[in-house]
Amino acid sequence: MSRRRLITILPWISTPAVLLVFFGIWEAVVRLRGISPLLLPAPTVVAESLGQVVMDAGTWVNVRVTLTEILLGFTIGVFAGIVVGVLLGKIPLLEISLRPLIIAMEVVPKVALIPLFVIWFGFGMTTKVVIAALLAFFPVMLNVQLGVRSVERGHRDVMKSISASRWQTFRHLEGKSMMPFVFAGMETAIVLAIIGTIVGEYLGGNEGLGYMIVRSLNELDAPGLFAVIILLAAIGLTLFFIVSSCKRLVIPWHESVYARKETA
Repeated sequence: MSRRRLITILPWISTPAVLLVFFGIWEAVVRLRGISPLLLPAPTVVAESLGQVVMDAGTWVNVRVTLTEILLGFTIGVFAGIVVGVLLGKIPLLEISLRPLIIAMEVVPKVALIPLFVIWFGFGMTTKVVIAALLAFFPVMLNVQLGVRSVERGHRDVMKSISASRWQTFRHLEGKSMMPFVFAGMETAIVLAIIGTIVGEYLGGNEGLGYMIVRSLNELDAPGLFAVIILLAAIGLTLFFIVSSCKRLVIPWHESVYARKETA
């Protein structure tokens, strides 16, 4: 088997194998030690509960709500992050002036703001979208700002030598230079948007997967709780894979993508 083919199929073999070993040990420990299902249900019990959760039509209503909140918050956060990152990267004086405010906003625990958002926006979807957008904003903004400033001086000099306008310089040089940084920020942002949405639903919601987690907890339904967590993990992996796939499609020329293909 060639090295390229081995690297391609290896994750599809190693990951299921590791999961099988993990769940096998989990099942054995629960069975042999007689651990209560209220504390740690066996994987077989969780699988049965997962099947019930998936077959419940109400689950997919909550999935739709959570996905809508995640995607809206992610989109708003990415768009705002790109705009603000470009402005701060292009105008150093503006970045220096706003740096203390940006740092203060970044270090504030976003979870602490959720009660404030609930007061302002209520218990509806808006609160979750705002917190998801806020969490997604900062990694994109910081990466875009770095990307705009990472253009080599020699490349800028070449654009000046051919009398390129500011827009042409941004479009053909700075824009392409910052795209890898944009996707690096987006890969982090999608994860944070998911976390922000679920935490928002957990603390102040009446629908969505976060609400299902709270409901399972209140009912002491540990198998149902694990089932919702697994469903949420599957959604998170899917969204991250979509962002990663977009990266390979948009910037196939970049080293982070090209080097992986060469290794394969």
